Amino acid sequence: MKLSTKLTLFITGSKLAIVLLFVLALPFLIKQIASQYTNYTLNQQRQKVLDIVNKNGLDYYFQGEDNYGSYTMLKEEFIALLPVESNLKMDTIKDSQRLIESDTLNYRVLSYTFKNDNKNYLLEIGKTTASINQYNKPLQQFALFVLIILIVLTILIDLTFVRILVRPLAKIIGSRLTNRRFPFKDNQEQIQTSTTDFKYLDESLILLMSQINEAFYKERDFTSNASHELMTPISILQNKLENLLSNENLDEEISLAIIEMMKTVNRLKNITKSLLLISRIENEQYIRKEEIKPLLLFKEIIEEIDHRLEEKHIQISLNVSPDAVLKGVNKDLLFQLFFNLIHNAIKFNRDQGEIFISDKYLNNGAYEITITDTGVGIPKDDLVSIFDRFKKTNLQEDVGYGLGLAIVKSIAMYHQLQTSVQSEVGKGTTFTITFPKV
Repeated sequence: MKLSTKLTLFITGSKLAIVLLFVLALPFLIKQIASQYTNYTLNQQRQKVLDIVNKNGLDYYFQGEDNYGSYTMLKEEFIALLPVESNLKMDTIKDSQRLIESDTLNYRVLSYTFKNDNKNYLLEIGKTTASINQYNKPLQQFALFVLIILIVLTILIDLTFVRILVRPLAKIIGSRLTNRRFPFKDNQEQIQTSTTDFKYLDESLILLMSQINEAFYKERDFTSNASHELMTPISILQNKLENLLSNENLDEEISLAIIEMMKTVNRLKNITKSLLLISRIENEQYIRKEEIKPLLLFKEIIEEIDHRLEEKHIQISLNVSPDAVLKGVNKDLLFQLFFNLIHNAIKFNRDQGEIFISDKYLNNGAYEITITDTGVGIPKDDLVSIFDRFKKTNLQEDVGYGLGLAIVKSIAMYHQLQTSVQSEVGKGTTFTITFPKV
């Protein structure tokens, strides 16, 4: 999963968690806010009453009576003034029930005692809890609506910031790692970023790619030079052995020894030729401008290798479209690629086995060729390294120079082809070569 996707999921998840917690806590918060606001309102009303009493006296309320009481039409609020014992002191706000005109109602009541003309009086101001709570639901809806808007805005801001933040990382991945062909030929320009970690990552990747390139070119030059230099002494040695073998005075034992030596020299020569071929492919010394038909190419290969098929009594089934055409390729290299695969399919096949060659076009327009045999198969542990140079499989057979599949891989990479292999020991192997859509 991409870093930007993880950050997006984390941001969205955290915001949703906040919304959930807020929704769960919202009734309690609204209730507390309403209660605090009611307390504030009751205190304001108390102060207003006390200011009136200080200014106009208690007669402003009593008007000749011993106490005072008043409430609104719907009994939502009331105010009461009455004398009390001199030792009574109160300054509270709490919920309590009051009987007003035969109705028992729940009120939030402020109770406060004060002195006036050396007499103690109790002031009570009440507000019904029903009127306090009637705005709770609208307030909750409004608060939730505001919260959702804020959450959406913050998510948009966070996503924009995340996109800007990880953009240098996406450029680093795109320019350094994604769809890169080895060796790396383009100039490695640093990605502009103010994030120290990304800058360090980019510099490290550039350094690593440069070191890989340097090591690759050194190895390739060594392989090319060593293979080229070896050809001359090998050819000289081969000629000398041939001259010795033509001597009529040699006895049979020495002649057989020379023949074995010539076989060894010939093997060495073939290995050197294969290394030279790989080196030339990697140095891109071949032109890819030819147009071929796979069916004709396979017929040429089968014709050349027919004697091997007869030796092991192997049947080959060729099911390739006569209309298929490959453009922008090198015929000799593709001949070598498929020759090596078919040669291996024969070499590691059982007597009276079969080889199946087929093709098809994929949905994305790519062209695919598969070569399947009924041979001994490749152990699962060996599949990951069969294209490595000098890597042998089926070691009990002790055959092959370990370069045939390395050549196949080099040619495939040179033509930008995809190679895959599936195998099961004792049942056979299938090699798949996929040509990209032109």
